[in-house]
Amino acid sequence: MTATAPHFGPSPTRRPLTAAALLAVLISLLFGMVLAGASPASAHAALTGSDPQDGAVVATAPEEVALTFSEQIAVSDDSIRVLDPSGERADTGAPRELTDGGPVRYGVALHSGLPDGTYTVAWQAVSADSHPVSGAFTFSIGAPSDTTVALPSDKAGGGLVGTLYGIARYAAYAGFILLAGGSAFVLACWRRGAGERPLQRLVVRGWITLTAATLVMLLLRTPYTGSGKLADAFDLDGLQAVLDTKPGAALVSRLLLLGASALFVAVLFGAYAKREDEKEKQDLTFGLTVGGAVLAIGIAGTWALAEHASTGLQPGIAMPVDVAHLLAVAAWLGGLAALLVALYRTPHITADAVRRFSRVAFGSVVVLAATGLYQSWRQVGSWSALTGTWYGQLLLVKVGLVAAILAVAWFSRRWTGRLVDGAERSASVSGEAEGSGGSEASGGPAGPAGPDERASADTAADTSVETAVDAPVDASVGTRGTGGTDIPALAGTAEATEVTEAAGAADVPGAAEVPAAAASDPERAAQLARQRAALTATRNKRVRDADAERSGLRRSVLIEAGIAVVLLAVTTVLTNTEPGRTEEEAARGNTAATAPVAGGQVNLSLPFDTGGQNGKGTVRLDLSPAGSGANDVHLWIDGPDGPMDVPEVKLAFTLESKDIGPLPVVPDRLAPGHWTASDVQIPMAGDWKLAVTVRTSDIDQTTIDENVKIG
Repeated sequence: MTATAPHFGPSPTRRPLTAAALLAVLISLLFGMVLAGASPASAHAALTGSDPQDGAVVATAPEEVALTFSEQIAVSDDSIRVLDPSGERADTGAPRELTDGGPVRYGVALHSGLPDGTYTVAWQAVSADSHPVSGAFTFSIGAPSDTTVALPSDKAGGGLVGTLYGIARYAAYAGFILLAGGSAFVLACWRRGAGERPLQRLVVRGWITLTAATLVMLLLRTPYTGSGKLADAFDLDGLQAVLDTKPGAALVSRLLLLGASALFVAVLFGAYAKREDEKEKQDLTFGLTVGGAVLAIGIAGTWALAEHASTGLQPGIAMPVDVAHLLAVAAWLGGLAALLVALYRTPHITADAVRRFSRVAFGSVVVLAATGLYQSWRQVGSWSALTGTWYGQLLLVKVGLVAAILAVAWFSRRWTGRLVDGAERSASVSGEAEGSGGSEASGGPAGPAGPDERASADTAADTSVETAVDAPVDASVGTRGTGGTDIPALAGTAEATEVTEAAGAADVPGAAEVPAAAASDPERAAQLARQRAALTATRNKRVRDADAERSGLRRSVLIEAGIAVVLLAVTTVLTNTEPGRTEEEAARGNTAATAPVAGGQVNLSLPFDTGGQNGKGTVRLDLSPAGSGANDVHLWIDGPDGPMDVPEVKLAFTLESKDIGPLPVVPDRLAPGHWTASDVQIPMAGDWKLAVTVRTSDIDQTTIDENVKIG
């Protein structure tokens, strides 16, 4: 397999230019995705604000609780629940939309006369890109109080159901890649492959996998976006509700297209594989190519219509780009899988087929680079999101895996060039031998060399196989003599010669008729068939393994396929991860929505001693604006010789007069000896106790307490 241009000759300038072009593609993929504008985009709805705010203490009970989201969501009667300190419902029922042309807002009315205490708001909805989202926060009326409500630790779409849904999503991608990519490989690269059983099984298994995964996802939609209970997968009312949603309609459309794809596969491996007339086969190739392209675009579109591309910034551009991206992935990785199967299971694949796939793979990589560039900008948008969010970090891993595949593909291209050169040399040698009349100079018939086979290797392999296999097979099986007595069969007897000739006459097992001498004896016929199959399989394997270039190509393609499996897993996780741009947008919205009570910056200097080696130092801490709401914390640790790095630093805020806390804060390491934490929520003003824990080794740590004035 190659992911670069095919080999045109030994020009010393082409290889560096090709490598430079691939390097430029990778650099543009990494840098271009963050250099465009920062227009707002969303995928995975995020809570950007609330009224009352998270952690707020209000003097009187509000009439309703309102939530603001980054994008449109689908809600049900229980999407927003408000629970009092005892865990009872404090809201009046189903939420209502409060958008009115502005930000997406939903609210739920509260009962009148609510007592003072801490209330919990739990929400769960389905974002416009089909993924479930959920969360919870608290606010207090009058003053904070104890509450029996435990904030949910699991996000929507998690647990066993979420795991099964993720597996089904991965299987669906893999099935589509094998179905579309394997079919494209046959039609575009190796038409004779339509008659090869290994390739037929690969494509059919891809169709089965995609169909089964789609059915599983359809059944799991109800528990995945709702209760999280696996038993609800068979809830007919829930299934009916799913069919009325955009993701449900997309899954049903995919199943209908897969029904048409079954007919396409049947024609491809049936009438097309058996067609002998070149003109008719060419016409059928055109029809299958057009029909297959329409089906592939339609199936890929079912993802684009219900995933990240369907919502947020420029959906009219994003959806076609997403379809092109998925089709390029299928053509590259699916064709790679087909090539791997052909190299290992079919000894007849030609060097021309490998070269044609090289062109397809190169074009696919170009499309992937262009579409990936746009998608990355759309979902990330900034350097901070690229390195500071889970989505951005996964994207970097994906880029690294693509780079690894391309690096291995470079070696595959070298093997491809040698394979082509070897085939041409073999064909040249065969032509010279035929011209001089020496086709049988080796003492046995030497068949004409194909475009990717060496005649001398075939002849030597046939001779060695017949010698190596005849003896053990015949020596272990007895033959029946004419007089009814069992006579041990020996290598070199007439029967052995008969088997060898039968095996040599068959291109594949079962292709030749059982010799007439054994036709009257079914047991003997079965024995001859087994021997013939063993001889043919062994001869084909010897011929295949004797080709060093083909063996090298198989190994490099196998490595590419292994990396591709991991790449597909990372891609599946990416589709279920909140994009970095949305995550940062939600964080900015939460910070803006939380207006702190005016305070003043707090600056502390706290010496410490953990009691161990290098355990003495000073903590310097800045808290700004030191008011209720969101605060920023910067913390430095200085040792005797300057900035001091320690394994762990933790903070905790406690308001003992109101029995609030401790509220833990784990700052992020920004640089050696420097930690920071943003959006640290302090719910109310007061005299708070700040506890700073410093750990300098596995067993040495200390905690320093200091009182700070908030607000």
